[in-house]
Amino acid sequence: MPQRCAWVPLHDPLYIAYHDVEWGVPLKDRRALFELLCLEGAQAGLSWRTILHRRAGYR
Repeated sequence: MPQRCAWVPLHDPLYIAYHDVEWGVPLKDRRALFELLCLEGAQAGLSWRTILHRRAGYR
């Protein structure tokens, strides 16, 4: 089992996958950077968990 940060809810597989695969990995692809920028903007006032669950809709 990989080591995870304390903020990762262990009951949410989507959040765990985000942490294990994406968190802390530098992005260089313009499309991926733009997606993250849009998600961060949409996150204002919402939890990151909510945004992750709606991510497919933003694409």
